Amino acid sequence: MSVTAAATGLRAQCLNVWEVLAQSVAMLGPTMTPVLIVPLMYASAGNASWLAYAFGSLMLLAVALNIREFASRSSSSGSIYTFAERAFGVRGSLLCGWSLLWAYALVGVAGITGFAVFANALLGALGVHVPFIVPLAFCLCISFALAYRDIRLSTITLLLLEAGSVSLIVVLMALVLVHHGTLFDADQLSLRGATLPGIGLGAVVAIFSLVGFESATSLGEEARDPLRTIPTAVIASVLVAGAFFVICAYAEVLGARGLATPLDKLGTPLDALADSVHAPILKLAIDAGALLSSFSITLAALNAGARIMFAMGRDGLFPAALSRSHARFQTPHLSLALFSAICLAIGAGMLAAGLSPIDAFNDTATLGSFGFIAIYVFVALGAPLYLKGRGELKPHHIVVAVATLALLIIPAVGSVYPVPPPPSNYFPYAFAAYMALGAILLWRRGGRGGQVPLGAPR
Repeated sequence: MSVTAAATGLRAQCLNVWEVLAQSVAMLGPTMTPVLIVPLMYASAGNASWLAYAFGSLMLLAVALNIREFASRSSSSGSIYTFAERAFGVRGSLLCGWSLLWAYALVGVAGITGFAVFANALLGALGVHVPFIVPLAFCLCISFALAYRDIRLSTITLLLLEAGSVSLIVVLMALVLVHHGTLFDADQLSLRGATLPGIGLGAVVAIFSLVGFESATSLGEEARDPLRTIPTAVIASVLVAGAFFVICAYAEVLGARGLATPLDKLGTPLDALADSVHAPILKLAIDAGALLSSFSITLAALNAGARIMFAMGRDGLFPAALSRSHARFQTPHLSLALFSAICLAIGAGMLAAGLSPIDAFNDTATLGSFGFIAIYVFVALGAPLYLKGRGELKPHHIVVAVATLALLIIPAVGSVYPVPPPPSNYFPYAFAAYMALGAILLWRRGGRGGQVPLGAPR
């Protein structure tokens, strides 16, 4: 059963599978991984970096298989919050929705702070210097305008921007491999020097590169044939992004062998690789691509986060005004405005506190990951219960759910042990306090919204 957009005020049947896929891929921010995260991966996993990305992709593919059980049977703007509601009832799912808002808001802040980093780098090359708050606010305002005006315009923009920036990186990776004259790297294929703890820590980094793939589920009321389109986009985004990250990690490690500075010490690894293959023209293009990818992350976060607010308002957990849609544009305009204001407040607050944009980017990306791990646990726990309520539970569903929970232990433990240095060591407590606040604020409202029996089909 699906909730039709015509009944809720959102624009029905307007997005094809490519536009829905663009939402998930943009939330992943695939350009950010080779630009900023692969050196961090190499510091942990070394020559096994490509394997850590493969293992991380396998973990999130297991999560995606659980999501598919919900998405192939029902659709809604509420994303995983609505899926959890169908398994646990309104009260049982309210913390899932609360966690989603944490995750998507912090991803949105990571997007605007990343935009500020690359905008000032590009402007600095031209001799222009502006306060970081200027590009941050500019990115958020343009993202809000697109999300407010038309969901189809938003997703087409995401598709074009991510396709362009990823294509530039693929060209550079191909040049790196051609420059070395062979695809064979004995050190990487034999995992020379890699350790099991290092690969495990690398898998945690890989998970954080891949979170957000599920955001296509927030378009369930606007997609064409959502019971087919949404599951396809969710699975495809993990497979495509995972393969891209494996290739980038392998090529960057190979390409960095001839450089004077080790990969894990490079602040701009793709610029160094472009110079090494005598293609300096790609540096400016890739930096511009990273800027646009940061914008895409912001826009995708606004699209998804506002629709979670919209669905929770419809269930009575938030004020009813947040469940209204624009009469002309059929977008959740009030939820978009509030969600955008929250992102701006967090981003501006971090800058006012003295954090640099790159530190704010790293901190919000790390903080957001706690929310994603929590919602993936909700999915794995809820899928068998939901299927049981429908009379469709099979042994393989239980196997996939248990395997998913077991795999999620790796990033859950790896994010808190060994204890990270300050301020990261305080992040788990911040998330726990946020979740406790959500339980206090929303529990009574969830009771007023009415309870759905555990596992009942909807």
